[in-house]
Amino acid sequence: MFASAATKQTKQTFLGLAQKRFNHDLIISSKTGRPIIKRGGGGRSSSSGHVVTVFGCTGFLGRYLVNRIAREGAHVIVPYRDEDDMRHLKVMGDLGKIIPMEIHLRNKDSLEAAIRHSDTVYNLLGRDYETRNFSFEDVHVEAAGILAELATKHEVDRFIQVSALNANVDSPSRFLSTKAKGEEVVRSAFPNATIVRPSAMYGQEDRFLARLAMSRGLSIRINEGTTKVRPVNVADVGAGMRIMLDDPKTVGQIYELVGDQEYTYAQLLQFIKETTNQDLGEINVPKPVANMIAKALNFLPWQTVGADEIERMMIDDKLTPGAKTFEDLGIEPTSLELTGIQYLRRFRSNLYTDDPLPKGVVGKKKVYHTQYL
Repeated sequence: MFASAATKQTKQTFLGLAQKRFNHDLIISSKTGRPIIKRGGGGRSSSSGHVVTVFGCTGFLGRYLVNRIAREGAHVIVPYRDEDDMRHLKVMGDLGKIIPMEIHLRNKDSLEAAIRHSDTVYNLLGRDYETRNFSFEDVHVEAAGILAELATKHEVDRFIQVSALNANVDSPSRFLSTKAKGEEVVRSAFPNATIVRPSAMYGQEDRFLARLAMSRGLSIRINEGTTKVRPVNVADVGAGMRIMLDDPKTVGQIYELVGDQEYTYAQLLQFIKETTNQDLGEINVPKPVANMIAKALNFLPWQTVGADEIERMMIDDKLTPGAKTFEDLGIEPTSLELTGIQYLRRFRSNLYTDDPLPKGVVGKKKVYHTQYL
C-alpha cells in the first residue's frame, strides 16, 4: 500500500540547524500517490506523517490504540458522542495532535467530516449488548458499511475493521453473526480492508476478568464451565493494530489475535479464586435460567449481562484456518497467568492485598507467581 519514493539522503535547514532526511522519511501511497512525510527524531513531539481516525476510540481497546499511535507523533481524530468520554484521550498526544470531533452514527455528514482528511481509518465500533437506540445491526453492519463507503469516497489508504473471534453469519449469537455481516459489507465497499478478530480482551477496567471476579468468590458457571476461551491482553491487540498502520503486508489480510493459552471458564474461575483468595463455592446455572435472568436484568437502568452474552459463553474459541496471528506481526502474546495479578489485585480483601500467590498450575502451564509481584 505504501511505497518508498526517496532514493538518497538530503538535508534541510531550520533555524540554522541541519536535519538529515533519509529515504524512509518519505512514503508515497501506491493507492493515492499522496506523500506521508516523517519529521523529527520520533516520539510524541515529532510527526509520523499519518492522519488517523479511530472510530470507537472511547471504548476499551480504543484508548490503547490511540495511545500507541499518538505517542509516535500521528495526528489522531477522535470521534465522540459524549465529550466526557473522550477527555482522557486529549493528553495522549502532543498539543494539537489529538483532534476531537463530535459525531452521530445516523448523521452521515458528521462521519464524513471525521474521515475526509485521514489516510487511515480504524473502525472499533461495537456493542456487547443492544439498547433501544442501537441494535447490533445498526452498529456492526450498517455503520461499518457507511464508514467503509466514505473511506473509499475520500481515497483513504487503509481501513482496519475490528470484528470478533468466532464471527460467523450462521452463529446463534446475534453479536457474532452481525460482526460477520459487518466484515462482508466492509470488504464489499473497501476490498483491501484489514480485518482484525480479537478474542475476549482483558486489562485494566475490562469487562472480562472483572466480571468474572465480581462474583466475590462464588463461581457462577454457564455450560458447566466447559466452554474454551483464549483471552488476550488488550495492550497486545493495540500493539498489533499499530503495526498495521505502516506494514504493507497486512493490507487485505485477516488477523485473529488470541492469547497464548486456552482455558475453560472453570479454569479461569479457579485462577481468579486463587488470585483473590476468595472461595464461596460454585453453582452451575442452566442456559434457559441464565437467559431469563439476563432478560430481567436488562430492564435495569445500568449495564448488565445480556442474553446474547450468555449465548457467547456457550461457544468455544476456534481459530480460522489460514488466518494470520500475532506471530505474523512479530508479537509474542502476554501470559494471563503472569500478569493477571495486576488486574485482579483490587478484588482482594485489604487483609492480604500484598500477599504473594502460591505456586500453582493453571491450564497446562506451571506458574511461579511470586516473581512477578
